[in-house]
Amino acid sequence: MLEDKRIKIFIGHYGSGKTEVAVNFAMKLADEGKKVALADLDIVNPYFRSREKTVDMEEKGITVIGNSLGMKQGVDLPAVSGGIVGPIMDKDCEVILDVGGNEVGARSLTRFQRYLIDGEYDMFLVLNANRKETQTVEDALAHAREIEYASRKKITGIINNTHLLKETSVEDVLRGEELALQVSEVLQVPIKYTSVLEKVARQLPDNIHGEVFPIEMYMREVWM
Repeated sequence: MLEDKRIKIFIGHYGSGKTEVAVNFAMKLADEGKKVALADLDIVNPYFRSREKTVDMEEKGITVIGNSLGMKQGVDLPAVSGGIVGPIMDKDCEVILDVGGNEVGARSLTRFQRYLIDGEYDMFLVLNANRKETQTVEDALAHAREIEYASRKKITGIINNTHLLKETSVEDVLRGEELALQVSEVLQVPIKYTSVLEKVARQLPDNIHGEVFPIEMYMREVWM
């Protein structure tokens, strides 16, 4: 994580685990003693939004920014808060942007176009090869290009987050790596991370691509 840019944008199709990864990054950075702000810019998906874990994150000192109507009132309305501008401009703050899973959601980034300077942010494509919409190279690339066009931002890295929740196996992760490698080659960007539950992370081979990033399931209830 030391080589990442201070501003980290997370994109990914529905079910990719994008929000889970974004929240885990925020928690990890906070544990390292960093000043952290997370902005929930997902104005499309009403489920598993990062803002739902506001209490947990604020307990770690993370600033959580939701919609412009407040965290509770109008929480389902597509209103993007301008409160993220302050953290973006604060050079001492690590900024996590959790962006919607399609081109409509990605357009939320255009509001902050002037503040997101090329070379000063990372935009990570979170891939889950178990999702129907991104199981093939063609579909994954179509999704990536759709998001880039709508957001006017370029993907800088890929995160292999292939999972089946608690049933995730090493074989799932390696199958996801095959997809990520092909997408990486076409987009000419690296696989930066392989994110996976800690119990599976310990079983991965040494030659896995990208830094292994063990995650916790913050966004799913225990029974799920």
